[in-house]
Amino acid sequence: MLRVATYNVRGLKDDRRALVRVIRALRPDVLCLQEAPRLPGWRRERRALARAAGLSVAAGGRVGGTAVLISPAVRLLRGRGHRLRWFPGLEWRSVALAVVEKTAEKDRERYAVCSAHLDLQAGARLSHAAQIMPILEREARQSGAAPVLAGDLNEVPGSPVWRLLESRYTDCFTAARDAAPRIAAGIAAGIGAGIGAGGDDDRAGATFPARDPRARIDAIFAGPCLTVVSYGGADVRAEDLPVASDHLPVVAEIAVTPSAGA
Repeated sequence: MLRVATYNVRGLKDDRRALVRVIRALRPDVLCLQEAPRLPGWRRERRALARAAGLSVAAGGRVGGTAVLISPAVRLLRGRGHRLRWFPGLEWRSVALAVVEKTAEKDRERYAVCSAHLDLQAGARLSHAAQIMPILEREARQSGAAPVLAGDLNEVPGSPVWRLLESRYTDCFTAARDAAPRIAAGIAAGIGAGIGAGGDDDRAGATFPARDPRARIDAIFAGPCLTVVSYGGADVRAEDLPVASDHLPVVAEIAVTPSAGA
């Protein structure tokens, strides 16, 4: 089983100590970052964040600000960044992709985990989502791994990008809510509907903005050979979330379906 988290960290412009506490509380095997540092010294900044959180940098370049960090619980097999199609006048986007291996009882499970941050412009979002899927699936196939896609979609469920991704992958939030409602148990009760106890179901799982979450734009998607075990489940201090970043994190536990293999 792999514990995956995704988090838009807003270029580390907020309270870094709170951010590190949140990341540590998430206990990720793999952490997908968006808006990771990109200014001069970006490598140093990313390594420092990873070190403070008990992780290491596995993948990601400067362009696009996506990165993947990993814990000592997994072994890195391959890590890289991949630039996406550039649209004139828009930010150049990229994905960070890491293939990791984790020992599960007597088996070794492999996962290809991709961190993405889609554009604010609808056409670019959809084009990039369509480009990302074959990149991720090719890497997963070549590595004998199960695909996982996580990130900031800049779009809410039911929109074109979500429909495209759900045609191939499972939205971990929906799968966990339908199977066993462990939605972010213990994460900041009272900070946004669906994140803690209670809340309006129309805002269930909302991740943005952190101070008053109204939209679910951050997500984790599991490939067809994966089972969603849980969603949420981290003892995060409520006061840390709104000062650590302008997004809330997402965390899920996933496992290779026994009959599917990796």
